[in-house]
Amino acid sequence: MRQLFLDTETTGLYADQGDRVVEFGCVEFVNRRPTGNDLHFYFNPERPCHEEAVRVHGLTDTFLATKPKFEVHAPEIVEYLRGAEIVIHNAAFDVGFLDAEFRRLGLSRFADHVEGIVDTLPMARAMFPGKGNSLDALCRRLEVDNSNRTLHGALLDARLLAEVYIRLTRGQDALLMHDEDEQGGSSAGSESNIELAVDLKSFDLPVLAGSPAERQAHDTMLADLDKASGGKTIWRKVLASA
Repeated sequence: MRQLFLDTETTGLYADQGDRVVEFGCVEFVNRRPTGNDLHFYFNPERPCHEEAVRVHGLTDTFLATKPKFEVHAPEIVEYLRGAEIVIHNAAFDVGFLDAEFRRLGLSRFADHVEGIVDTLPMARAMFPGKGNSLDALCRRLEVDNSNRTLHGALLDARLLAEVYIRLTRGQDALLMHDEDEQGGSSAGSESNIELAVDLKSFDLPVLAGSPAERQAHDTMLADLDKASGGKTIWRKVLASA
Protein backbone atom coordinates (compact mmCIF):
# COMPACT_ATOMS: atom_id res chain seq x y z
CA MET A 1 0.00 0.00 0.00
CA ARG A 2 1.27 3.45 -0.92
CA GLN A 3 0.57 6.08 1.73
CA LEU A 4 1.47 9.75 1.75
CA PHE A 5 1.67 11.67 5.02
CA LEU A 6 0.78 15.25 4.18
CA ASP A 7 0.94 18.63 5.88
CA THR A 8 0.67 22.26 4.79
CA GLU A 9 1.48 25.66 6.24
CA THR A 10 -0.66 28.66 5.29
CA THR A 11 -0.92 32.44 5.48
CA GLY A 12 -3.78 32.13 7.96
CA LEU A 13 -6.69 30.00 9.07
CA TYR A 14 -9.38 30.70 6.49
CA ALA A 15 -9.12 29.38 2.95
CA ASP A 16 -12.59 30.74 2.14
CA GLN A 17 -11.34 34.23 2.99
CA GLY A 18 -8.36 34.11 0.66
CA ASP A 19 -5.62 32.63 2.83
CA ARG A 20 -3.14 30.58 0.80
CA VAL A 21 -0.80 27.60 1.09
CA VAL A 22 2.82 28.65 1.67
CA GLU A 23 4.40 25.24 2.28
CA PHE A 24 3.55 21.70 1.17
CA GLY A 25 5.21 18.57 2.55
CA CYS A 26 4.59 14.90 1.83
CA VAL A 27 6.38 11.78 3.07
CA GLU A 28 5.91 8.54 1.15
CA PHE A 29 5.54 5.11 2.78
CA VAL A 30 5.00 1.83 0.94
CA ASN A 31 3.85 -1.13 3.04
CA ARG A 32 4.44 0.95 6.19
CA ARG A 33 8.07 1.70 5.32
CA PRO A 34 9.54 5.06 4.25
CA THR A 35 10.79 5.17 0.67
CA GLY A 36 12.62 8.50 0.73
CA ASN A 37 10.50 9.67 -2.21
CA ASP A 38 9.24 12.77 -0.40
CA LEU A 39 7.91 16.02 -1.86
CA HIS A 40 8.43 19.50 -0.41
CA PHE A 41 7.79 23.01 -1.73
CA TYR A 42 7.54 26.60 -0.50
CA PHE A 43 5.19 28.95 -2.34
CA ASN A 44 4.77 32.66 -2.88
CA PRO A 45 1.17 33.20 -1.69
CA GLU A 46 0.86 36.61 -3.37
CA ARG A 47 -0.50 38.04 -0.15
CA PRO A 48 0.93 38.79 3.32
CA CYS A 49 1.01 36.15 6.04
CA HIS A 50 -0.89 36.93 9.23
CA GLU A 51 1.36 37.65 12.18
CA GLU A 52 -0.11 34.71 14.12
CA ALA A 53 0.73 32.36 11.25
CA VAL A 54 4.33 33.61 11.05
CA ARG A 55 4.72 32.97 14.78
CA VAL A 56 3.64 29.37 14.14
CA HIS A 57 5.71 28.49 11.04
CA GLY A 58 8.31 31.28 10.86
CA LEU A 59 7.87 31.81 7.10
CA THR A 60 8.14 35.54 6.49
CA ASP A 61 6.83 37.51 3.52
CA THR A 62 10.42 38.33 2.53
CA PHE A 63 11.39 34.66 2.45
CA LEU A 64 8.29 33.61 0.51
CA ALA A 65 8.53 36.44 -2.04
CA THR A 66 11.33 34.61 -3.88
CA LYS A 67 9.46 31.28 -4.07
CA PRO A 68 7.40 30.04 -7.03
CA LYS A 69 3.63 30.30 -7.14
CA PHE A 70 1.53 27.24 -6.34
CA GLU A 71 0.58 26.84 -10.00
CA VAL A 72 4.20 26.14 -10.95
CA HIS A 73 4.33 22.86 -9.01
CA ALA A 74 0.62 21.94 -9.11
CA PRO A 75 1.03 19.38 -11.95
CA GLU A 76 3.86 17.63 -10.08
CA ILE A 77 1.82 17.59 -6.87
CA VAL A 78 -1.24 16.12 -8.59
CA GLU A 79 0.84 13.41 -10.26
CA TYR A 80 2.61 12.59 -6.98
CA LEU A 81 -0.71 12.26 -5.12
CA ARG A 82 -2.36 10.09 -7.74
CA GLY A 83 -3.66 6.76 -6.46
CA ALA A 84 -2.20 7.08 -2.94
CA GLU A 85 -3.94 6.94 0.42
CA ILE A 86 -3.36 10.29 2.10
CA VAL A 87 -2.89 10.53 5.87
CA ILE A 88 -3.44 13.98 7.44
CA HIS A 89 -3.89 15.24 10.99
CA ASN A 90 -7.05 17.39 11.01
CA ALA A 91 -7.66 16.67 7.34
CA ALA A 92 -10.49 19.21 6.90
CA PHE A 93 -8.02 22.08 7.30
CA ASP A 94 -5.38 20.95 4.78
CA VAL A 95 -7.86 19.53 2.28
CA GLY A 96 -9.87 22.76 2.42
CA PHE A 97 -6.79 24.79 1.52
CA LEU A 98 -5.69 22.41 -1.24
CA ASP A 99 -9.21 22.38 -2.66
CA ALA A 100 -9.07 26.18 -2.83
CA GLU A 101 -5.68 26.12 -4.57
CA PHE A 102 -6.87 23.48 -7.05
CA ARG A 103 -10.06 25.44 -7.74
CA ARG A 104 -8.06 28.55 -8.65
CA LEU A 105 -6.30 26.50 -11.31
CA GLY A 106 -9.44 24.88 -12.69
CA LEU A 107 -8.57 21.47 -11.18
CA SER A 108 -11.07 19.12 -9.60
CA ARG A 109 -11.12 18.76 -5.84
CA PHE A 110 -8.25 17.17 -3.94
CA ALA A 111 -10.16 13.96 -3.13
CA ASP A 112 -10.64 13.23 -6.85
CA HIS A 113 -6.89 12.72 -7.30
CA VAL A 114 -6.24 10.29 -4.44
CA GLU A 115 -7.29 6.80 -3.39
CA GLY A 116 -8.59 7.93 -0.02
CA ILE A 117 -8.04 10.24 2.94
CA VAL A 118 -7.32 9.12 6.51
CA ASP A 119 -7.71 11.70 9.29
CA THR A 120 -5.63 10.83 12.35
CA LEU A 121 -7.40 13.41 14.55
CA PRO A 122 -10.65 11.42 15.01
CA MET A 123 -8.56 8.25 15.29
CA ALA A 124 -6.63 9.79 18.20
CA ARG A 125 -9.79 11.16 19.83
CA ALA A 126 -11.35 7.70 19.76
CA MET A 127 -8.24 6.11 21.19
CA PHE A 128 -7.54 8.82 23.81
CA PRO A 129 -10.92 10.36 24.69
CA GLY A 130 -10.82 13.49 26.80
CA LYS A 131 -7.11 14.08 26.22
CA GLY A 132 -5.21 16.58 24.09
CA ASN A 133 -4.70 15.18 20.61
CA SER A 134 -2.60 17.78 18.86
CA LEU A 135 0.40 16.44 16.96
CA ASP A 136 2.69 17.58 19.79
CA ALA A 137 0.49 15.86 22.39
CA LEU A 138 0.48 12.64 20.40
CA CYS A 139 4.24 12.76 19.97
CA ARG A 140 4.64 13.01 23.74
CA ARG A 141 2.09 10.28 24.45
CA LEU A 142 3.44 7.87 21.85
CA GLU A 143 7.11 8.68 22.56
CA VAL A 144 7.88 10.17 19.15
CA ASP A 145 10.88 12.51 19.33
CA ASN A 146 9.74 16.01 18.34
CA SER A 147 12.55 17.88 20.06
CA ASN A 148 13.49 19.58 16.76
CA ARG A 149 10.00 21.05 16.34
CA THR A 150 10.52 24.59 17.61
CA LEU A 151 8.37 25.87 14.71
CA HIS A 152 5.79 24.12 12.57
CA GLY A 153 7.08 22.95 9.18
CA ALA A 154 5.16 20.97 6.59
CA LEU A 155 7.84 18.36 5.86
CA LEU A 156 8.92 17.99 9.49
CA ASP A 157 5.31 17.65 10.63
CA ALA A 158 4.57 15.11 7.89
CA ARG A 159 7.49 12.99 9.12
CA LEU A 160 6.31 13.23 12.72
CA LEU A 161 2.79 12.33 11.62
CA ALA A 162 4.11 9.22 9.87
CA GLU A 163 5.74 8.05 13.09
CA VAL A 164 2.61 8.85 15.10
CA TYR A 165 0.39 6.98 12.63
CA ILE A 166 2.59 3.87 12.68
CA ARG A 167 2.36 3.80 16.47
CA LEU A 168 -1.37 4.54 16.50
CA THR A 169 -1.98 1.59 14.19
CA ARG A 170 0.69 -0.71 15.58
CA GLY A 171 -0.68 -4.22 15.92
CA GLN A 172 -3.23 -3.90 13.11
CA ASP A 173 -1.12 -5.05 10.22
CA ALA A 174 2.47 -4.56 11.35
CA LEU A 175 2.52 -8.15 12.64
CA LEU A 176 1.32 -9.71 9.38
CA MET A 177 4.03 -11.37 7.31
CA HIS A 178 3.48 -12.38 3.68
CA ASP A 179 5.78 -13.94 1.14
CA GLU A 180 3.68 -12.47 -1.64
CA ASP A 181 1.46 -9.45 -2.03
CA GLU A 182 -2.23 -9.57 -2.90
CA GLN A 183 -1.47 -9.58 -6.63
CA GLY A 184 0.77 -12.61 -6.30
CA GLY A 185 4.04 -10.70 -6.80
CA SER A 186 6.99 -10.80 -4.48
CA SER A 187 6.82 -8.74 -1.31
CA ALA A 188 8.76 -5.50 -0.86
CA GLY A 189 12.46 -6.15 -0.57
CA SER A 190 12.31 -9.64 -2.13
CA GLU A 191 14.93 -10.34 -4.74
CA SER A 192 13.10 -13.09 -6.65
CA ASN A 193 9.80 -14.87 -7.11
CA ILE A 194 11.30 -18.30 -6.45
CA GLU A 195 9.12 -20.47 -4.22
CA LEU A 196 10.94 -22.87 -1.93
CA ALA A 197 9.06 -25.96 -0.74
CA VAL A 198 10.60 -27.02 2.57
CA ASP A 199 9.35 -29.89 4.72
CA LEU A 200 9.86 -28.57 8.24
CA LYS A 201 9.25 -32.07 9.65
CA SER A 202 12.77 -33.00 8.57
CA PHE A 203 14.24 -30.51 11.03
CA ASP A 204 14.77 -30.95 14.75
CA LEU A 205 13.99 -27.40 15.82
CA PRO A 206 15.34 -26.35 19.22
CA VAL A 207 13.13 -24.39 21.61
CA LEU A 208 15.01 -21.41 23.01
CA ALA A 209 13.75 -19.83 26.22
CA GLY A 210 14.00 -16.08 26.46
CA SER A 211 16.16 -14.45 29.10
CA PRO A 212 14.45 -12.52 31.92
CA ALA A 213 15.30 -9.25 30.15
CA GLU A 214 13.86 -10.54 26.85
CA ARG A 215 10.67 -11.73 28.56
CA GLN A 216 10.29 -8.34 30.23
CA ALA A 217 10.77 -6.57 26.90
CA HIS A 218 8.18 -8.89 25.33
CA ASP A 219 5.68 -8.18 28.11
CA THR A 220 6.23 -4.44 27.65
CA MET A 221 5.61 -4.73 23.90
CA LEU A 222 2.38 -6.68 24.50
CA ALA A 223 1.22 -4.04 26.97
CA ASP A 224 1.93 -1.30 24.43
CA LEU A 225 -0.02 -3.17 21.75
CA ASP A 226 -2.93 -3.67 24.14
CA LYS A 227 -2.93 0.04 25.01
CA ALA A 228 -2.73 1.09 21.35
CA SER A 229 -5.72 -1.13 20.49
CA GLY A 230 -7.85 0.27 23.29
CA GLY A 231 -7.79 -2.98 25.24
CA LYS A 232 -9.12 -5.05 22.34
CA THR A 233 -6.27 -7.54 22.03
CA ILE A 234 -7.39 -11.17 21.83
CA TRP A 235 -4.82 -12.66 24.19
CA ARG A 236 -6.10 -10.54 27.09
CA LYS A 237 -9.56 -12.05 26.63
CA VAL A 238 -8.11 -15.56 26.37
CA LEU A 239 -6.08 -15.12 29.56
CA ALA A 240 -9.08 -13.67 31.37
CA SER A 241 -11.24 -16.66 30.47
CA ALA A 242 -8.54 -19.25 31.23
